[in-house]
Amino acid sequence: VQLVESGGGLVQPGGSLRLSCAASGFIFMRYYMSWYRQAPGKERELVAQISSAGGSTRYAEPVKGRFTISRDNAKNTVYLQMNSLNSEDTAVYYCSGAGAWGQGTQVTVST
Repeated sequence: VQLVESGGGLVQPGGSLRLSCAASGFIFMRYYMSWYRQAPGKERELVAQISSAGGSTRYAEPVKGRFTISRDNAKNTVYLQMNSLNSEDTAVYYCSGAGAWGQGTQVTVST
């Protein structure tokens, strides 16, 4: 099982980023997928989750209305569209599913 995140980087407050997570080694369409994040000095927290077929999603309260999780089962990829970013969103973002974790991608929101 392998999960590889991409799309992180430095963005100004109010900006947007789209994270991607490419999955391999398991039957992607059968699993819920999640995005987590961990800010410096804080515990890892769930950001968003999507059901196996993509019909159901849930979000952490701080990101509701700003972040959107989606998936493409034909491409074995899950996405996290992040809009209206602020400094509180600065963290390493991790993709998770099928009992596995990606290596993480850094998102920094700063001027």
